[in-house]
Amino acid sequence: MNRLFLVGDIGGTNTNLALAEYNEFGIKLIKKARFSTQHEHSLLDPVRQFLKETQGYIAGRRFDFCCVSGAGPVQPDHSIQLTNAPWAIRADELEDMLKTPVKLINDFTALSYAITLLDYRDKREVTRIPHCDGSLPEPQDGLMLVIGAGTGLGVGFVDRNRGKVAAFASEGGHSELPCYDQLSHEIHQWISNLVGFPAGAELAISGQGIANIFEFICSERFNTTMLGSMYETKESQFTGTITSEARSILEKARTEWPALIAQGANTDPYCALTMEVFVHLYGLKAANLTSLFLPAGGVWLAGGISSKNEQWLLQNSRFMRWFEKNYAPHIRQLLAQTPVFIVKNYDISLMGAAVAALQFSTNS
Repeated sequence: MNRLFLVGDIGGTNTNLALAEYNEFGIKLIKKARFSTQHEHSLLDPVRQFLKETQGYIAGRRFDFCCVSGAGPVQPDHSIQLTNAPWAIRADELEDMLKTPVKLINDFTALSYAITLLDYRDKREVTRIPHCDGSLPEPQDGLMLVIGAGTGLGVGFVDRNRGKVAAFASEGGHSELPCYDQLSHEIHQWISNLVGFPAGAELAISGQGIANIFEFICSERFNTTMLGSMYETKESQFTGTITSEARSILEKARTEWPALIAQGANTDPYCALTMEVFVHLYGLKAANLTSLFLPAGGVWLAGGISSKNEQWLLQNSRFMRWFEKNYAPHIRQLLAQTPVFIVKNYDISLMGAAVAALQFSTNS
């Protein structure tokens, strides 16, 4: 039986919509479009425009189901207030427009569904991160942990056991920030003072987090004596005057900073140190969540930052050196035996929403 779904993935930066078709060959995305979340006021206008663009694909057919994932928790009234955008997704508004059932899910619930479709051996879709000893542990049935640094920091997990899949939402991106030395503690205190609450992980391990770290390092609060031997960026690389490249980034719109900082990390010490701190914290947070969930199915790093900066995570085992750190020997052993992957497939969230749409429409 052929089924037609309208699916969406709404993040703090991009609003992605797609037509998904299910038939005897499986699920396929047949038409996609991308809009700017920050330039919209609701999901209704992008959906209207997308429907106009897809008339030839729909050919008079009605949608069997609509599933939209959003970057925020699903509320009891079937809405999602986006965490990093000033508007909400409302299921009732979409149902009135589409005249079809609508289900809203957390964005990392969608990712959790989607990673069960990936072949971890396919290098086009997944990069396996070697452990410090060079080993590449094999994933097993059981929990799979999904962590994604994008505009914000998302966390989800999925239980895959003997072909059965159950995905669960989490707001773990807002849990504690794992500080480890004077510099990270100073960054934590500085961000906490800005927001008026103890800083959570998202405020340093995300695109906005990279901007926060960079702003601190470029400020008068930063002192090179905060650097220890653990850093590849050395005290001698800082001359006491902020570099022209760093100053140029500060003059741009803040939303442009993360990409520019990543680009400058190979040439500018302020950018390089920012990315180092980000990777250290990312590895430590992933390890922290691993000790909570015990994911035999592996840790899956989703979100654009990991895939776009893959070599920065892999070079000199930057990510893995910090992922494997723990005071307890048995936890260090657990971490060293946990497979870790970088997800490179940019359609994965839309595919996850499509898988969820199939499951919900079948069970309804």
